[in-house]
Order: sequence, then structure tokens, then C-alpha cells
Amino acid sequence: MTGEKWTIYWNEYSSDTYLYGSEITYHKKDDVEFKNELMPSGTVIKQWYSKTNYQRQKIEPSLPMIDGESRYQITINVDCPAGEAWLARLVFYDRYETEAGSLIIRDMVTDFQCPLKTYSYRLQLINGGMTQFHFHSIVIQEIVNEMDGEDKKTE
Repeated sequence: MTGEKWTIYWNEYSSDTYLYGSEITYHKKDDVEFKNELMPSGTVIKQWYSKTNYQRQKIEPSLPMIDGESRYQITINVDCPAGEAWLARLVFYDRYETEAGSLIIRDMVTDFQCPLKTYSYRLQLINGGMTQFHFHSIVIQEIVNEMDGEDKKTE
């Protein structure tokens, strides 16, 4: 059973995108082509935020607010050539902007739960050894377990 669902796209803001030597083509909202032959592995290509300082960053939050009590599923829709790879990293922060945990994502679909003290988080798309790719979207969906209600009744 699934709960709320949010779809995240690659917006055209460049302040949170790796631009050095990059060729970015915005075909459609759900089709962004990225090419960079010289970018080293491990480089953060794009970042999305759940909380921003608009005065400083000039961008609005693009990630939903989530909590440490629920489970979520993240689906990353990125097409890259065979033999090349991407990584994603979720970085969780407490209310004092101190890192409270992180999660490396290597699979297209991954279930996760953030630390209880999470106040905000970032999602980073990382070069795992690729020179080009098509980015479509990232979907975050809350996982709702109907058994939870039944378990509580029997306790």
C-alpha cells in the first residue's frame, strides 16, 4: 500500500548544477539531457533541497517534507549508456544544520527511512562514472502498511 507521492524534476536553475564543461539540453520537463566528457567520478551533478534560504540560494525547495517515523520509496528515472553509472545520495540534517545521517542509492528503486531527528534533507545526483545521461524524474512515495493498524489492535 502506498501513501502520498511526489515527483521531482530537473528545474532550469543552474546554481545547484555542475556546469563546468557540461552541456545541458532541456527537451521537456521530464527529459533533460546532460553531457560532460571530462567530469570526474564522484562529482555532484545536481542537488535538490527540502529547505532553502531563498535570499542566499535564489531557489525554492523542490523536495517534500518527510519525517523519521514513516518509510519511503525513492525511484530514480535516469537513462545512461551501458557500462556507465549514476549514484544518488540522501543527506539528512537536524534543525541546527548538522548532518544527521546519509544514504547512498545505487538502484533505481530503494526503500528508506530517515533519522528521527531529520529537519531537512538534500538529494544529490552523483557521477558514478558516466559521461552522458537523460534525466526524467525522481519519485518519492510514502509507504503505508495496512498491517500497522491491525497489529496495534492485537497488542
